[in-house]
Amino acid sequence: MRALTLIFVILIALLQYPLWLGKGSWLRVWELNRQVDTQQKKNTALKARNDTLNAEVSDLKSGKAAIEELARSELGMIKQDEVFFQVIEAQPSTQPQQ
Repeated sequence: MRALTLIFVILIALLQYPLWLGKGSWLRVWELNRQVDTQQKKNTALKARNDTLNAEVSDLKSGKAAIEELARSELGMIKQDEVFFQVIEAQPSTQPQQ
């Protein structure tokens, strides 16, 4: 009777091995699900970035306002007969007061 019990315990252990430690184990499935969740978060962030870029491209194609804004902010350009004023704020001194 002990031999039969021992054989059944060994068979059950052999059948449980693939479930816990094999190729399609629970640990592997859990890890893959975690990787899928991480990739979906990255994809969501990249989709938002792409949507922003697509909106900017369509804005640049459709009107001059966006082009003027980019020329002013990134290239420092001004229109003809336009006066440019630059305000420089005084920075606090880093030297100790005496």
